Amino acid sequence: MRLVVLGAGESGVGAAYLAQKQGYDVFVSDFGPIADKYKKQLEDWNISFEEKQHTEDLILNAVEVIKSPGIPDKAPIIKKIREKGIPVISEIEFAGRYCSAKIIGITGSNGKTTTSSLTYHILKNGGLNVGLAGNIGKSFAYQVATENFDLYVLELSSFMLDDMFKFKVDIAVLLNITPDHLDRYDYKLENYAASKFRVTQNQTAADYFIYCADDPETIKGMADRKFDAQLLPFSIETKIEPGAYLENDNIVINTNQEHFTMSIQELALQGKHNIYNSMASGIVARVLELREGTIKESMGNFKAIEHRLEFVANISGIRFINDSKATNVNSTWYALESMSSEVVLILGGVDKGNDYGMLKDLVKQKVRSIVCLGKDNKRIHDAFEDDVHVIVNTFSAQEAAQVAFHLAEKGDTVLLSPACASFDLFKNYEDRGNQFKAAVREL
Repeated sequence: MRLVVLGAGESGVGAAYLAQKQGYDVFVSDFGPIADKYKKQLEDWNISFEEKQHTEDLILNAVEVIKSPGIPDKAPIIKKIREKGIPVISEIEFAGRYCSAKIIGITGSNGKTTTSSLTYHILKNGGLNVGLAGNIGKSFAYQVATENFDLYVLELSSFMLDDMFKFKVDIAVLLNITPDHLDRYDYKLENYAASKFRVTQNQTAADYFIYCADDPETIKGMADRKFDAQLLPFSIETKIEPGAYLENDNIVINTNQEHFTMSIQELALQGKHNIYNSMASGIVARVLELREGTIKESMGNFKAIEHRLEFVANISGIRFINDSKATNVNSTWYALESMSSEVVLILGGVDKGNDYGMLKDLVKQKVRSIVCLGKDNKRIHDAFEDDVHVIVNTFSAQEAAQVAFHLAEKGDTVLLSPACASFDLFKNYEDRGNQFKAAVREL
């Protein structure tokens, strides 16, 4: 049986390896160049591949196509595959067929990497045999082929969920729904929301759906959908049982009539958005009946993720924070919301149709000046010219760090939280964050 994998990144190469192990005749095709490390893996495994092109004769004879999450449905090759009636699935859907482990699936516009990493950290510390995959770390398919975990924490993007059909998540977590990637969803928020709710598809009464009761789009989306799973909401605005809520600065988690309580001061992750993330992870841990002491200890000693509100240095009384992973406006809103000092904000990159309006109040309250880091900064100037005294254009991480340092005063925070994708000047958000950190260390 011939299986074609489109895209030779982490997920594609992992899927190809699993498919070969399962006896498929596998071919990998990437329209761009393939990174050396992945090319070497494909060669070592004797998997045939092509790069910088899609040869239709070698693709349209597949019984099934595994598509990388980054390839949009409107790509010409996808249209041709669909016209021929060849099924297109995600790497997660494919790997799920060969995996009997329990699955915790975490999605949301913001916070999913943090929540997935925190959940994994708690479960691993609790002695569970657990893997971490999806949008993070080694691909799910590669781990299914090479490991033997009892359960997985999967960070699921909307693009992954779009091509998942029979796959079932035992414990589904939906953190929030805010406008992101709308260019892939006909600029309709309800289409993007529908994609996020796919995390609950195929769930039964034995499963759990954990969601934020304070998120208006989630609540709106739930109104006309039916859920078979047991519902466990979390809120910092109202008392909810069963579920999680905030009482006198304590997180209270109540599942199965047992109360877990922890002061928000003890959490390793600070800021309002991280109370939500910690609640979601805590509910998962309680559903899996982990000991209270283990959960508290893990929530207290968790190390934040690289490029997500990551402390870089303190130079002459000025803090530098790398939040390069903030590729949408909502992430930047969260970052600003958690700042307790005056901010010099580094913004910009590839704008995905951003609405900067939601940042206006926080920018007026907290931002001293804005440093733009991108090729086209006109929309940032238009959005904030009345709210800050200085907006400066820069075209490299080094220049942005230097300019921000000069604009900042003692006690300020220089915050790289771009609200945009990075592809105009950098390879990806990691590259942007790493260049920024290197530039800060040279100051």
